[in-house]
Amino acid sequence: MERITSFTINHDLLQPGIYVSRVDGDVTTYDLRTRVPNMGDYMDNATMHSVEHMFATCIRNSVLKDDVVYFGPMGCQTGFYLLVRNAVNETVLSVVKDVLRQILAYEGPVFGASRIECGNYANLDLALAHEECRRYLDVLEQYPNIDFKYKE
Repeated sequence: MERITSFTINHDLLQPGIYVSRVDGDVTTYDLRTRVPNMGDYMDNATMHSVEHMFATCIRNSVLKDDVVYFGPMGCQTGFYLLVRNAVNETVLSVVKDVLRQILAYEGPVFGASRIECGNYANLDLALAHEECRRYLDVLEQYPNIDFKYKE
């Protein structure tokens, strides 16, 4: 069985940031790495779930809305995948930062936080989403010239 691309990356070297994980035709998969892998500092389910609801809603209401294919958490609990059609890396980075700022400025109920809208609506917490988004935005703002490539 062939190894999938993401298993060929040395996760012991990964740092928080934004990376192009793969390109399939016109769809680019971005690795939005919010945590250092294999260090025991994982997102809990409520954090992942809350960021997923907030980020997915905001990015699907951004200038990229017609090109967003998917946004969701990584099973390893260290980040998220964002799939964008016809992506321009610098635009995606700018929109990701804008979305994080929008989430941080938001006060109110987590988007989709009702029994009708979500299968685990009680497991949402805006404060956790704020904390994770602040942490990640701080990382992205430290590196103004991100090259989107995994560092080996």
